[in-house]
Amino acid sequence: MPIKNLNKITKKLSKKRGKLDALHEDSRNAKLLRRAGAREDRIARVTTSAMIARQSFLDRVGHFQECLEDASEPLMVSDDDITQFIQKWIHRGDEEVKQLQGERRKGRPPSKREENLQQRFTVEEKEYRSGFWMPDITQDDVRLQLKLWNGEWSSLSSMKFIRFSEGGSKQGSAFPPKGLS
Repeated sequence: MPIKNLNKITKKLSKKRGKLDALHEDSRNAKLLRRAGAREDRIARVTTSAMIARQSFLDRVGHFQECLEDASEPLMVSDDDITQFIQKWIHRGDEEVKQLQGERRKGRPPSKREENLQQRFTVEEKEYRSGFWMPDITQDDVRLQLKLWNGEWSSLSSMKFIRFSEGGSKQGSAFPPKGLS
């Protein structure tokens, strides 16, 4: 089984050769180092892209955690409360959009930031109409888990999630969210 970790390869080659600064460009050892370095870079890129993709869901669950902490009496969460929490999440960037529109001169196109906020608003509104993915905060055990949640992706797998539609209908959902599961 070949060694693929860059640290292990450099350690192995430094034991064998001493210094690694005198390798021939097309030698086997140099190719081994390049392959291991490329693999490390590829793994780092994939990990970073996965973290970026997950961040929006982590922020969303964090929002519901904050909403439950701010609520005066979290013993019973009604559909109206859930609707308020979702609307608060969807409209979180409205003040910034108004500020950006106010700063823009008349006749100028919107800035990239303003376009991104508008696009995010549109996507989240559409998701709310079809089914907004969120933790099932109507259940006591989920509220307790959410209160104790540490902000990590891996600890979300034990929670139950739902799709909450604009009409108030709830449908069970899977973790991680895939389509309209």
